[in-house]
Amino acid sequence: MIRSQCTWTCCEMLSPLSFKYSSTFLSFSNFIPPLVTSRRSTRYPSLMATLSTVSTQEDAASNPNGSTQNTHPPLQVAKRLEKFKTTIFTQMSMLAIKHGAVNLGQGFPNFDGPEFVKEAAIQAIKDGKNQYARGYGVPEFNSAIASRFKRDTGLDVDPEKEITVTSGCTEAIAATMLGLINPGDEVILFAPFYDSYEATLSMAGAKIKCITLQPPDFAVPIDELKSTISKDTRAILINTPHNPTGKMFTREELNVIASLCIENDVLVFTDEVYDKLTFEMDHISMASLPGMYERTVTMNSLGKTFSLTGWKIGWAIAPPHLTWGVRQAHSFLTFATSTPMQWAAIAALKAPNSYYEELKRDYSAKKEILVEGLNAVGFKVFPSSGTYFVVVDHTPFGLENDIAFCEYLIKQVGVVAIPTSVFYLNPEDGKNLVRFTFCKDEGTLRAAVERMKEKLKIK
Repeated sequence: MIRSQCTWTCCEMLSPLSFKYSSTFLSFSNFIPPLVTSRRSTRYPSLMATLSTVSTQEDAASNPNGSTQNTHPPLQVAKRLEKFKTTIFTQMSMLAIKHGAVNLGQGFPNFDGPEFVKEAAIQAIKDGKNQYARGYGVPEFNSAIASRFKRDTGLDVDPEKEITVTSGCTEAIAATMLGLINPGDEVILFAPFYDSYEATLSMAGAKIKCITLQPPDFAVPIDELKSTISKDTRAILINTPHNPTGKMFTREELNVIASLCIENDVLVFTDEVYDKLTFEMDHISMASLPGMYERTVTMNSLGKTFSLTGWKIGWAIAPPHLTWGVRQAHSFLTFATSTPMQWAAIAALKAPNSYYEELKRDYSAKKEILVEGLNAVGFKVFPSSGTYFVVVDHTPFGLENDIAFCEYLIKQVGVVAIPTSVFYLNPEDGKNLVRFTFCKDEGTLRAAVERMKEKLKIK
């Protein structure tokens, strides 16, 4: 028999509380009352749970009294990472498997990428392109990235001096933060945000200032931004199209942000991995605005556009004086990225416009299935102009918060969503919202909708 030990860390607490269960299961319903005051709300325990399994038979064999008390040493982690345990995406995917739930939580497709890209990878392996690549990228791939960037933005960039190939956009984010942010530097985030941002900024020792985007349209509160940014601000991090909300920053919003950054000599780090998944409006790259290329690091990847998330091929584009810091960090994080996959990525970036048009049509159809279904079930669905995510208000169903709702949805309905409170510095700000993804085949989406129609009832 396997016993699971689940440790929930209450944000700033140094000593975690532990709950032991008879099976490998993470419970989201054990709430802890406020214990400390910090920049994070302490109403909820952190969802970054650490799961470890131990054999009760081994324990019993080593204990003459038959006690099954866990005698393993406590888990150890640096203080700057104490609250960042197992990610919510890993947890929810585990629960989906355990309960046989339809997984509309984690944003990875359940269908494969295009054959011409996969065949290019196979050919590269057969051709012997299997040793370390040049640290900042296979030259031909860097050139392909530069060509795509020019098509998208009109900007000419030097593939040798201004492009760094990374192991996914997550590494591009980490290399940018660690290479350009010093301990104590102030960085502005827009919440809700991809959880990697806060973690890597914590590793860099940054001081985070957060501006919350509010439903229904998640517009940038311009007055709050103006009062937050200052000469002490080192950088602003922008994600457009935006995970988890599907918001796309408008030209007006980007122009205001650009003006403030120029006025206060602030850098912009922009995560644009969903730039080809846009529906109601065209994507605008911050680097393309007047005066912004010289202060912008543009980060992107292959995985979302080509449904190849497991390949982890990303890149950062920046002027030479910023690329230097990114490359210094990259050199000591991964040094180089998968060689054959970079050669295959060249074929991907040379895809004709018809590929992207078909991609949009396909995802538009998937989005329509999910959005219509969620509306029919009784959710309040907020607009999503880009990405493959939709955020909804779950409160019509009477659960206390997003965590309780997602627990109920998995156990009683058989569908997985992501509680959005994990994307906020103050989890209270996200307690009414959950995120669904539509990067699944149409049969999966319809099955999830039918389960919710059958088993979810408005209170």
